[in-house]
Amino acid sequence: MRLSAIHTYPVKGSHRLDQETATVLPWGLAGDRRWMVVDADGVGVTQRESARLVGLRAVSRDGGLVLRADERPDLDVPEPAEGDPMPVRTFRSRKQPVPALAAGPAADAWMSALLDRPVRLVWLARPTRHLPADDREHDTGDRVSFADAYPLLLANAASLTALNDWLAEAGEEPVPMTRFRPNLVVDGAPAWAEDGWVGRPLRVGGVPFRAAGPCDRCVVTTVDQETGVRGREPLRTLGRHRNVRQKLLFGLHLVPMDTGPVAVGDPVTVEG
Repeated sequence: MRLSAIHTYPVKGSHRLDQETATVLPWGLAGDRRWMVVDADGVGVTQRESARLVGLRAVSRDGGLVLRADERPDLDVPEPAEGDPMPVRTFRSRKQPVPALAAGPAADAWMSALLDRPVRLVWLARPTRHLPADDREHDTGDRVSFADAYPLLLANAASLTALNDWLAEAGEEPVPMTRFRPNLVVDGAPAWAEDGWVGRPLRVGGVPFRAAGPCDRCVVTTVDQETGVRGREPLRTLGRHRNVRQKLLFGLHLVPMDTGPVAVGDPVTVEG
């Protein structure tokens, strides 16, 4: 197996950045989901609520972020260095808030104009636990970005091919891997081989990970990541073929066991 693609999402829910290399940190890839848009209650706004986020093409930089979108002026946003932390939650149902710093009025106005609703932009200065320790069979650890549950998501290219075969049989159009918003994509494994990796050590290049569990997919997979148009697939087809205990599975959550660089072309091995 080899690593065939690397993606980061500087703002939770934003358009992806395609990378040739990335640095693995304890809480995920460097520059991945350290920023989040929140509503008046401090709850994260994602593509579940606003497909307009696909138009946000943010770019991470040392010490900050550049906000970009069509027909909007670029806005450079430095990482907040001061101010009182505000409690935010990645989901409204989450009872465990995490402290974040406000990006400031200029960033709030820019994001509010893009999404056509009042929102704020916040930065996670210190990645921390936002799920209870007993909430998952395989614990996330104490340091997580604004990712939904785990630091990284891996997807298997052969599994996408199998899913697209099912879609074709149903008379539906194929979907690209971008619908699933992975961080790492692997080639060279059989379709659904990742089901057997859960709980096992996995190494990408020289960086070890723990395969923490399969990913339960949501309505975001029905959003075209280039246009923001929402449909019904691939959730309906996943529901027919990949429904396990009322969870529609595609992809594998990873927890880093160490830090270091990964690059497209790196070998991927499953141990144990």
